[in-house]
Amino acid sequence: MVKRALRAGQPQIGTWLSLGSVVAARFLARSGLPWLTVDMEHTHTDINTAAMMFGAIADAGCVPLARVPAGKHEYIKGVLDCGAMGIVAPMVMDAAEARAIVAATKYPPLGNRSVGGGLATLNYGATAESYYSKVDDELLVIIQTEHIQAVEVADETYAVPGVDAVFVGPNDLAASLRKPDGTPPSKQLMEETLTRIRETAARHKLPCGLHVQTPADALRRAQEGWQFIAVGSELKMMLEGASALVAHINPDRDAAPLARY
Repeated sequence: MVKRALRAGQPQIGTWLSLGSVVAARFLARSGLPWLTVDMEHTHTDINTAAMMFGAIADAGCVPLARVPAGKHEYIKGVLDCGAMGIVAPMVMDAAEARAIVAATKYPPLGNRSVGGGLATLNYGATAESYYSKVDDELLVIIQTEHIQAVEVADETYAVPGVDAVFVGPNDLAASLRKPDGTPPSKQLMEETLTRIRETAARHKLPCGLHVQTPADALRRAQEGWQFIAVGSELKMMLEGASALVAHINPDRDAAPLARY
């Protein structure tokens, strides 16, 4: 399982699902990737579609995760009750927010997740009783560090019990590092900030990951010590394949711009 592998220090490389397609999720879940994250923050994917995607992914033996729109109790409860085996919470700014997110993922007495829902038990192949008794230890709780203000208080945030991993959103992090005139940060400043995040997480024995764009980037980051690594998205993979085809059969045609995730 992904959670145990991360605890053992093993890199876990997967991808983002941004198309809201159950069929695409079903195929990718059988590709050999250990986890897939259904992105519900920056896409049109609704809870009904996400629930079907979680099931399709879990049925293939792959771990379905959900990036919720925000780290709010109702979003977290919804995706977990619909069968996600973990969450990615965006733009977590401090320890108080991290504590609230962890509490929303766990049943009393560890947290305040309410009891209900039936799809989750199907994805685990469990009875309701066994799900309730074991799920607190099985779910993966990942918080995103995406702002320089969050980096400044990361030591306190990463010490929150129940956080299983940290994930860096490089685009938002870079935006937060812009100068007053809008000038983007230098590559050196970005790398220094990323290293600072990873080293802070390491002090708390917390796996740390980030979003990259190529398999080569993923392997390079894994060598640096990053563990939970997302490579692009199914949309990016599709567009890159189509662009390569067009370039091969019609090399004089200008390449179309590609979606980033």
